[in-house]
This record gives sequence, C-alpha cells and structure tokens, in this order.
Amino acid sequence: MNSPIIRGGGHGRILDFDIENRPLSYWVQDRPTAEVTAIASMWVGDHDSMEVWLLQPGMDGPGRMLERFVERYNEADMVTGHYIRRHDLPIINGALYELGMPLLSAKLTCDTKLDMFKKADIPANQEYLIELLKPTCPLGWEPYKEHMSQNDWREANRLVPNGLKRTATRVSSDVHSHLHLRDEMLARGLLRPPSIWNPGGGFSEVSEGRHR
Repeated sequence: MNSPIIRGGGHGRILDFDIENRPLSYWVQDRPTAEVTAIASMWVGDHDSMEVWLLQPGMDGPGRMLERFVERYNEADMVTGHYIRRHDLPIINGALYELGMPLLSAKLTCDTKLDMFKKADIPANQEYLIELLKPTCPLGWEPYKEHMSQNDWREANRLVPNGLKRTATRVSSDVHSHLHLRDEMLARGLLRPPSIWNPGGGFSEVSEGRHR
C-alpha cells in the first residue's frame, strides 16, 4: 500500500516510528547494551499502514525486523518520533552494525523531544506531553501511551507470549499517540524545524599520502 503524500508541511512522505528494547549484556558497570525487541511504524496520514514487528523465539533473530524497518525508512522523506535521534535511531543503527547489515543513511527528522522550544524544569517525556496537551484524534479516541508494570516488562523481555502481546500493544500505542501529539505540537508552534540526523560512516576518498 502506497502511503499518501503529506501536503502543507513540505516534507513528502513521513514515517512515524518507535522501538522497544531490552538489556542484553553489560559492557561497563551499570551500562547494559540494548537489543531491539519491537519496532512499530506508520505513515503519517494513513492509520491503516501501521506495522509492528517483534523479536520472537524460534524466528531468525532481529534481521528481518530490521530489514523491514529499513525498507520503510529508505522510502521516507522524513521520520518522526520522540527522542529518536539519541535513542531509537542509534540503537537501530548499532543493531544493523552488529549483524553486518547496511547502516542507516542520513535522514530528515522531527524529534518531538529534542526539537521542542527551549525550556527548563518541566518534564518532556511523551506520556506527560500527552496528558498536558491533550491531543485529539479525528477517529474519536483519545491518544494514550500504554502503561506497563515491572512484571509486564519482565514478561516482555523474556519474549513469552503474553509479554509479546503487551509489547505489541505498547509500541503501537506509542506510534498512534505520537502521531497526534506531534500534530498538536505543530499546531501550537512548540517545535523547531526538522533537522538532519546523520549517523556518519560511509566511504570517502583518502589521499595516497594518508595511505602511506
């Protein structure tokens, strides 16, 4: 299904996405590495385009999940989410690197945490912003971020059936609610213009002298 062209913002096809991840190993004390357990994405303006991919036991690992996300990422003119430039995108890029897959390319991004107006001493997490701004949905339901208890997270990170179900609900609710939160923030003039996220890497020419 082709996503619609989003008019008015001047950014073409916009992909709204979110990930869930679990701690995998410790590389230094109190600093666990992350493994992606779920990715949800939806084209802005097309609620039926929501896709959720889960890391599941007995499957081929995270490769297909990452591959499918990269397909959509490459089709997008811009991606958007909450804290994606310092969390979601770097974690995905690290997972691609570990698996020997092509890295993410530079992309125009709208990050509803990092692109907010300058402020201090007030929360900026997605759940608080939803409660504060009360974005509305044309379909008649109120956007919300699915709450998960410590027990829910433990089941989710163990990849048991009930945990996977909760993970799918959580990650898709994040994307649905974020889509309407971003609309509300844009309408109120709370966001700076989008900016390029550039993960670095790639190939460059090196002089003969540098090789020597």
